[in-house]
Amino acid sequence: MPNRLAHETSPYLLQHADNPVDWWPWSEGAFEEARRRGVPVHLSVGYSSCHWCHVLAKESFQDEVTAAVMNEHFVNIKVDREERPDVDAVYMEAVQAATGQGGWPMTVFLTPDAEPFYFGTYFPPAPRQGMPSFRQVLQGVHQAWDERRDEVTEVAGKIVRDLAGREISYGDAQTPGEEELAQALLGLTREYDPQRGGFGGAPKFPPSMVLEFLLRHHARTGAEGALQMAQDTCERMARGGMYDQLGGGFARYSVDRDWVVPHFEKMLYDNALLCRVYAHLWRSTGSEPARRVALETADFMVRELRTNEGGFASALDADSDDGMGRHVEGAYYVWTPEQLREVLGEQDADLAAQHFGVTEEGTFEEGASVLQLPVRDGLSDAGKIASIRERLLAARSERPAPGRDDKVVAAWNGLAIAALAETGAYFDRPDLVEAAVAAADLLVRLHLDEQARLTRTSKDGHAGANAGVLEDYADVAEGFLALASVTGEGVWLEFAGFLLDHVLVRFTDPESGSLYDTAADAERLIRRPQDPTDNAAPSGWTAAANALLSYAAHTGSEPHRTAAERALGVVKALGPRVPRFIGWGLAAAEAVLDGPREVAIVGPTLDEEGTRALHRTALLGTAPGAVVAVGAPGSDEFPLLADRPLVDGEPAAYVCRNFTCDAPTTELARLRAVLSG
Repeated sequence: MPNRLAHETSPYLLQHADNPVDWWPWSEGAFEEARRRGVPVHLSVGYSSCHWCHVLAKESFQDEVTAAVMNEHFVNIKVDREERPDVDAVYMEAVQAATGQGGWPMTVFLTPDAEPFYFGTYFPPAPRQGMPSFRQVLQGVHQAWDERRDEVTEVAGKIVRDLAGREISYGDAQTPGEEELAQALLGLTREYDPQRGGFGGAPKFPPSMVLEFLLRHHARTGAEGALQMAQDTCERMARGGMYDQLGGGFARYSVDRDWVVPHFEKMLYDNALLCRVYAHLWRSTGSEPARRVALETADFMVRELRTNEGGFASALDADSDDGMGRHVEGAYYVWTPEQLREVLGEQDADLAAQHFGVTEEGTFEEGASVLQLPVRDGLSDAGKIASIRERLLAARSERPAPGRDDKVVAAWNGLAIAALAETGAYFDRPDLVEAAVAAADLLVRLHLDEQARLTRTSKDGHAGANAGVLEDYADVAEGFLALASVTGEGVWLEFAGFLLDHVLVRFTDPESGSLYDTAADAERLIRRPQDPTDNAAPSGWTAAANALLSYAAHTGSEPHRTAAERALGVVKALGPRVPRFIGWGLAAAEAVLDGPREVAIVGPTLDEEGTRALHRTALLGTAPGAVVAVGAPGSDEFPLLADRPLVDGEPAAYVCRNFTCDAPTTELARLRAVLSG
């Protein structure tokens, strides 16, 4: 019989709806039940494409004996971290503080007042490698609760007090200047892997936000080292196994330092961020491989993640059926020489094996290889390789596909909107811009209420119940602002303003300028989460600083500019110390130092050839954080267009800083030079 999760919309929660565990969703009712029964709460946090979450569920949550222990001694709450990033953040902070590490699945035991007292991640079904079994953990926590409850509640109270003392007060410091950005670049240089690209050791994650900072820093200063680190990292990632050499798009991270073997799940946020990075790399260098990867990644998102409603699904699972009834990580993506021969025949299989690095020994498991590009492009017959790719992709499409998490996350769709809008504009792909507009329309129609408050998720055209957090407001505003610049439709600037007004009023500390991840009127947790550091995606804090700055450049709004600069005080403090984890804040700081530039393109109509040419040239400018408005003279859709006439009856471009402008130009070469950094 299905449990309470059967009524949820999260695919991850629905995966547990038939467990014998008497699961509750996160709710006040669950804690009331714990108080009524006098038992602790077992909180399990994961997400749909998490490999070890599925393993724990199969081994323990589907086991009748284990479930009986859970039901007898605990109230069990299951949380999708992608629906409730606030709940995840608060308890992950406690896990990391207590154990020195974290990850998913996350296992936390709480008092009925939601105070944590015991922590962990994955626990096996039987003891191994010094780890207790999950059932041993359950019995130990139950025994401690029954026999030493006063001690347990005292520990829980101390943990909550310690967490409350971690308030961040870096807001209202000065914005970072040349010295701090130079120190950040030096810190990145020290951590850079010159042989393999990227930063640090295994596992290796795509440093998307750091790459944006490096490209902006090069554009502003001409620092060749910054560009070289960005170029080499992008090349190594795109040639490695983390990039899908057949279908495009990136896996979440590489388990090794050489970008060979990925963790195969594909996340929307990674692909949106990396699509934009490669498009910006092409904009800076004209690199043909960067162009190819940007377009292939955009096409992957539209082809495999777009939902029927026009939004973008969250993720594809790492695991799929291997054709022998086993649910295996990477089964959809890896190849053996024999499988190549079955599809291609002997001669073409040998060429494919050489081109994609498929060996008899294999680079993954059981003799299978992850496809790579170990040989530089151009050494193989391009037409033949294109044919081989098409045939392999067609054969792969016949394999059992990985599961898809169909929920639409507002923040990640905002990132996708920005990436698709810009990529479509750069490469004359109006279909990509149309996909961005459709996703934006869905967010407005389904995720925004009459007060412009955001809902975090939707699925199958139905809005979820969870309120948007700071990253939702910031990333959706970022997407709308990019769409406004690309389409010339001022309504997207207006919607961005609505969202950013909420950031000013509901997410910002008026005294310090610090930002919180949840709104002042959001559900009260044991602490109000607040984290300025980037993880796999930009933090809400730094994403908000970027969006506020862009909106201020479009409108001249002093409150938004001031809020952005106050928020960037955290970058002054953390940038020189931990640059890898605040790259999007460093990118915002580059924009502040550059202005950012405000570009107004005026023409008789948006479709007029001269207007289009100036508009595209402006969008291709590399000046950090530049904003672009395009429209007819006198148009009231964009403040930047006010009092901007044509020049001798011709379309013209006005380039300004702080609403002080250079002389207008009608020449593409002049505009290109002015916006080249």
